[in-house]
This record gives sequence, structure tokens and C-alpha cells, in this order.
Amino acid sequence: MVKEERFVCPYKVYDREDELAPQDAELMRRAHEATKNSYAPYSKFYVGAAVRLANGVVVTGSNVENAAYPSGLCAERVAMFAAMAQYPGVALEALAVTAHSATKTIDEPVAPCGACRQVMVEVEQLSKQPLRVMCQGETGPIMVFDGIESLMPFIFLDKFL
Repeated sequence: MVKEERFVCPYKVYDREDELAPQDAELMRRAHEATKNSYAPYSKFYVGAAVRLANGVVVTGSNVENAAYPSGLCAERVAMFAAMAQYPGVALEALAVTAHSATKTIDEPVAPCGACRQVMVEVEQLSKQPLRVMCQGETGPIMVFDGIESLMPFIFLDKFL
């Protein structure tokens, strides 16, 4: 017998940054600033990410492209890996990601790619707490996910290995 099921993806949408809690608004602001450090000469798609650690430290990252695709790296993974390297054992609490383009205005939330989401799964497990993920375009609403499972259903876990 075939059974149809549905996955529900719970998230919140905020119209503006000033509706966020102050520490989340600051994290989003830092992600916007990080887009200025992107190296995106090919796509002209500049992504910034900011990660807040349990000790209050914020680590940022920007996307880095390379002519030999896929040798570059996404801003989200740059930020998470830098945080883990600089502050080993400190839990990652929240991540904000945003982007702007040289060719058009991005006025809707930009979600992390699948590879970044899989890294977020591992980060969340290492941190032993949900990772709050906030996504915004250059302008517009902000989507907030309270835990990676809402953003990445049917996650691949280390227990499968």
C-alpha cells in the first residue's frame, strides 16, 4: 500500500531587520557587511554569512570563486569552518546569510545550498543545540529557521555510516 505523506517546513518571516531580536539583527547586519569581501568575478553574486557562537563571538565569511569550478567555497561554509577552526569546541548558535548581485536586485531570501545545509547538520550535532538560520536577500523579508531540520528535511546523519 502506498501512503502519501507531507513534510512541513516551519519558519518565521520578518518584514524588516528591526523586527528581529537585537542580536539577530546585528548578525544579519554583519552578514550584509561580509558581502563586501566576496570574491565573485565570474557570477557577480556576492554572498556574506555571519555565525554567532555560544561565547558571543561573531565570525563572518564571504563566498570565494575560482575559474576552475567548483574550487570555490560558499560564504556559509567559510564562516562555519573559520568559527570551528578559531574556536574549537564552542557551539555555533546562529547563522545569517545574505547576498547581492551586480546584475539585479535580490529582494527575497537567499537560502543556503545543499552542501552548506549538510555542513549545518554536522555543526548542529556538534553543538548539541539547534542552529538558528536567517536568510535575506539584499533587501526584503527575512526567513528564520529554528533548527536545520526545518531547512534540510531527511538529513543524512553520521549514524548511517
